[in-house]
Amino acid sequence: MAPVLAPAKVLVTGASGFIAAWVCKTLLDHGYHVVGTGEQDSYDTISFSIRHRLPKLFEKDGHGKDKFSFVIVEDIEMNGAFDQAVIGVDAVQHMASPFHFKADDPQELIGPAVSGTIGVLESIKKNAPGVKRVVITSSVASIIHDKSSEIFDETDWNVTSPNEVEQKGKGASAIHKYRASKVLAERAAWKFLEDNKGSVAFDLVTVCPPMVWGPIIHDVKSVDALNTSIAGFHAHTLPGKTEQQLLIPSGNWVDVRDVALVHVLSLSNKDAAGERFITSSGPFTYQDALDALHRADISLTDVPKGTPGKGKDVLGIIYSSAKAEKVFGMKFKTIDETAPATFKALKDRGF
Repeated sequence: MAPVLAPAKVLVTGASGFIAAWVCKTLLDHGYHVVGTGEQDSYDTISFSIRHRLPKLFEKDGHGKDKFSFVIVEDIEMNGAFDQAVIGVDAVQHMASPFHFKADDPQELIGPAVSGTIGVLESIKKNAPGVKRVVITSSVASIIHDKSSEIFDETDWNVTSPNEVEQKGKGASAIHKYRASKVLAERAAWKFLEDNKGSVAFDLVTVCPPMVWGPIIHDVKSVDALNTSIAGFHAHTLPGKTEQQLLIPSGNWVDVRDVALVHVLSLSNKDAAGERFITSSGPFTYQDALDALHRADISLTDVPKGTPGKGKDVLGIIYSSAKAEKVFGMKFKTIDETAPATFKALKDRGF
């Protein structure tokens, strides 16, 4: 399938989210027209963000109502939730999926993740024959699994978490519940494409980020409402963490602006079709983030120093971004760029 170039119209599901808001902005900055979806929620945070905050933000960047519009969906798990939203678009960026570790029943995460993914693909099949490419936000949660090597790439699939959830149900760990939701949703998308080869015209790309930091541009009313990755960053800039806590290998990280750019380039690059892409700047401890903040020229009242330099001695797993670097020419931001930008955005909101 041919790539989707600007000024094509792109649907972004879950557009009021942290990453999705940046995807909308990056698409607009690259000349695309964007339709964002948000869930109906009695005009609370999600619908307020997509109805008011994001349009005003994009208008300041020169992207008016002719470039950005929105559709409210009642419930992404409902049959046909996206039937109207997909009409007339050329591509879809599907990003609406829960990310938290609070679920008791694994289906609280797996249901929306899988149903939302299959639902939007079914809606495209039924109502949007002009869609040429679908990009789905997956996660390195769909990649990590038990193996001897500490380096993971796009050929890896998480078989560990679905097995854990199948065997233990509610007794599975919170991290496995979340990871199972991501890998099952991504697997379902690839299976849908295989099962519908002769009846759909679009191809598929999945983007797999780790922990995502960077400036927040969506609506957040309180610290308690911060998304999981930014909440973790914020918590570790406050006093009270022990040296041991700051030096725990915490996975990999990436800047939200790089994740958004890969989503956009996945539309315009013909070689992206049918591929998975890890987007990672590398492994980290929160000590590394504190070190980056204290190297920056910013005010750091009450931000702890921890044990400077100690994070470099900690070995962590690596999610390889070699494919994204090769296909898209990506040069991922450094922690010295992203940590201060994240901190400043939080302070600007009064957090």
